[in-house]
Amino acid sequence: MHFEDFWDRPVQELFQQLQATPAGLTTEEAGRRLRLCGPNSLVREFRFAALFSFFGFFANPLVVILVVASGVSLALGEHVGGFIIIAIVLFSVLLNFLMEFQARHAVEEIQKQIAITAAVMRDGREQQLPVAELVPGDIVRLKAGDLVPADGRLLEVKDLHVRESVLTGESLPVEKTATDLSNEKHGVADANNSVFLGTAVQTGIGTAVIVCTGKDTACGEIAQRLAMRPPETEFARGVRRFGMMLTWVTILLVLFVLLVNIIFHRPVLESFLFSVALAVGMTPEMMPMIITVTLAQGAKRMTRKKVLVKQLAAIEDFGSIDILCTDKTGTLTEGEIVLDRHVDFKGKDSENVLQLIYLNSYFEAGIKNPLDDAILKHGPPSIVGYDKVDEIPFDFNRKRLSVVVRHADEYLLITKGEAESVFAVCETVTIDGVPQPFDAGRRSEAEDTLKKLSADGFRALGVRC
Repeated sequence: MHFEDFWDRPVQELFQQLQATPAGLTTEEAGRRLRLCGPNSLVREFRFAALFSFFGFFANPLVVILVVASGVSLALGEHVGGFIIIAIVLFSVLLNFLMEFQARHAVEEIQKQIAITAAVMRDGREQQLPVAELVPGDIVRLKAGDLVPADGRLLEVKDLHVRESVLTGESLPVEKTATDLSNEKHGVADANNSVFLGTAVQTGIGTAVIVCTGKDTACGEIAQRLAMRPPETEFARGVRRFGMMLTWVTILLVLFVLLVNIIFHRPVLESFLFSVALAVGMTPEMMPMIITVTLAQGAKRMTRKKVLVKQLAAIEDFGSIDILCTDKTGTLTEGEIVLDRHVDFKGKDSENVLQLIYLNSYFEAGIKNPLDDAILKHGPPSIVGYDKVDEIPFDFNRKRLSVVVRHADEYLLITKGEAESVFAVCETVTIDGVPQPFDAGRRSEAEDTLKKLSADGFRALGVRC
C-alpha cells in the first residue's frame, strides 16, 4: 500500500483510504494487512549477491577472450602460457571485486537507523510491538529518543522536533505540527505534518497514523536505489565495445587465415592450430590488468582524500566532469554548527552579546539543541557570580526562551530566539554602554544586518536583556 505525497492530503481523507480510526487496528485486521503488505522492513541484499557480483566481472568481452585463449592454450599443451593468462584474469577480477566490496553495505547502514520496537495502539490499548509488524493504518506513539518506525501522518504533537538528516542532510531538527499543509504540492523536506522512517525524535511527543511501511517508505526507496547495480559508465561502455570489436576482428582474421591455408592445400589440423595460435597471440593479455591497476591507483589516491569509490570505472568519468553539483551538508561541510560571530545590531563584534547568549544557553534546562551546543563549545566568557533564578521555557508561539539570572543584587531577564521574534519585543538598544530607543531607524539597521548574515550563510539568533 503506497500513498504518494500523503502529507498533502487531509487527515480524514487518509483515514478513509486507510480504513483506519484514531483508536487503531485490531490484531486480526493488522494480521490481514501484514499478509497483504508484507513486513515493515527494508529490502535486504540477496544472500549470494556478492558471489553473483564476482562472476559478473567475467562478463567483460576482453575477459571472455582471455578465458577462451587460456582454455585453448591448456588444451594444446601450452600449460605455462595458459596459467599465466588465467592468473592475469583472476588478478584483474579480484582487484575490481575487492574495491567495490568496500562500498557494498550502504543498505545495511541505512537499516541500522531503524527502531526495533514501537508503541502501537492495538485492540484499543498501547502495546510494544516489533517494528516489522507495523502495517498501514496503525496508530503509533512517539517520544523523545525514539526512531520513527515508518512513514506516517501526525495526528497530535506537543513540542515535537525531529532530526531528518538521514533524508534531507540537514543537521538541525525540524519542528512538527499536526495541521494540514497549504494547497500547493510539497516535498519530503517541507512535510512538517508527517514523520518518516529512520528519522529521530529529539524533543516532545506525538501520535501518528502509519501510511507507508517497508520498501514503500521514503527511506525504503533510498535503500532500493542503493541496492541496484549502478548504471554502466562511459568508460566501461567504451572498454566493452573495444572488447567486442577485438573479438570480431580476431574471429574474422582466424577464419581468413584458416581459409587461405585450406585453399593452398595445407593440412587442416595444422592450419587450425596455426589460426588458434595467432588468435592467442593477438589477444592483449595484459590490457585488463593494466586498466584495473591504473584505475585502482586512482581510487587509492581518492581514498587518501576520504572519497570512497564504489566503481573503479567511475574514476575515468570523474576526471571528465566539468561541473559537479553536490549537497552542502555532510559533503562540503561536516554538518556541525559552530559559533562564528557575535555581533551587535550594527554587525560589529560584541563581547556583551556573547556573554548574554552564553548565560542563556548555560542555564537553560532540558535537552539542548545543536545551537546551544555550539554556543557552549565556544570559548566561554566570564560568568562567575551569576546564578539562575527562573526560566520561561521555549514556546512555539513566542519562538523564544528566557532565563532570569542574578548577579550580585542585579536581576537580568535574558531572552534568545528567532531574531525577528526578539526584535519584536525590544524597546531599547545599548550603544556605547548607554540604552537608546530601538526606533524604526535602528530596527531597520538591525534587519539589514540580519539579511547580510543570512546572505553569507549564517544562521542568526537574536538575544536581548
